[in-house]
Amino acid sequence: MANHLAIDVLDTEEAKMARSLARQFVENEILPVRQQIDDDKDHSKVIEPLFRKIMIELGMGRIMAADQPMSLTNQMGFLEELSRGDSGIAVAMACTGWCLFPIRYEPYKRPDLIEELAGVFPEDEVAFGCFAMTEPEGGCDIENPRMEGRKIHTTARLDGEEWVINGAKQWPTNSGVSHLYLTVCTTDPNLGNEGIALIYVPYPIEGVSFGRFENKVGMQADRNCSVFYDNVRVPKRYRAAGPGDDAKLLHQNLVLGSIASASMSVGTAQNIFEIVTDYATTRVAGGKPIKEHSVIACHLADMVTGIETARTYALSVSYMWDRPETYGPRWSAEMLAKSRIAKTYAADISVMVANRAMEMMGSYGYTREGDVEKHWRDNKMMQQWLGGSHVARLDIARHFCNLETL
Repeated sequence: MANHLAIDVLDTEEAKMARSLARQFVENEILPVRQQIDDDKDHSKVIEPLFRKIMIELGMGRIMAADQPMSLTNQMGFLEELSRGDSGIAVAMACTGWCLFPIRYEPYKRPDLIEELAGVFPEDEVAFGCFAMTEPEGGCDIENPRMEGRKIHTTARLDGEEWVINGAKQWPTNSGVSHLYLTVCTTDPNLGNEGIALIYVPYPIEGVSFGRFENKVGMQADRNCSVFYDNVRVPKRYRAAGPGDDAKLLHQNLVLGSIASASMSVGTAQNIFEIVTDYATTRVAGGKPIKEHSVIACHLADMVTGIETARTYALSVSYMWDRPETYGPRWSAEMLAKSRIAKTYAADISVMVANRAMEMMGSYGYTREGDVEKHWRDNKMMQQWLGGSHVARLDIARHFCNLETL
């Protein structure tokens, strides 16, 4: 693996080991079957065995459910490398951890709840987690801190020592296949941030049902369906924190999701660059490899410039996440804006790299055998989730330009 400036400066030896482990897994297990992943509609032939190897044989299931998480910088390195192989697999893994992150960090760490919920993730089974946030009425409003949770329609009512949850979620990763759902609710939309509640719902449980799995153009390893809550009852202690604090944890999870998205986008862009560089080395035109022609060389330079700067910035923001004592709360408007920069820029770069690679490779870039077209399809989804690039840009402008009304 080539050395990258961002890795050398920011990564620890533990992070480099995590990257190396993921890269070996991708090379040995994912790449040989990558072209079969999108045809595995029920996940039984290719996708399920891959998850079993990652979660059980590599032990990532135990790591995700552990009381003490790895540094975010280390985790992002693992995700980037995993995305080189398949970003759908990477996001399914990432969102399992995303579900548990609100109770794994100070000052809202919940060792009691972590220990109790760890039983949902048995060591000898493939077990997913789901962060259920987006709703049919408009997920972008839920993600906008200035809306203060007033557009959340999934309700949680306290009845004695139990929460009673009603509502619906749409598009969450790992929906329909997860053992645990962290559900974004409101106890009263008129309370604003004080009404936001993050409540854990283990599955199976009475009152939770699902719609059909979405038929998507890519990201087949990432399952999505609607989730319906009909008088679902869970213990009072399954709320992540409490009034006001859950709003901070929601915003913290948005920051985390954006940083992870940036790393996954960098991973796909890196693999596309590797593929197209190999093609440009072996493809001959005018008596020499096409990379020796100035127009192709300039395109390759633009690609690697974008990849290196996207990687560096994403790792910089993850470095800040790991040090709140220096850079402030993980849920701050500044951290949200910077994580959005990382996500937006990396996703745009990855889409650009895929587009240019396909143009350079011609018909070969459009074939399944070339592997670029798979990243091309998957990249667009990464650009659009978490509200899409326009919502992300508004978060950036709100902080750095002090917007008053949006």
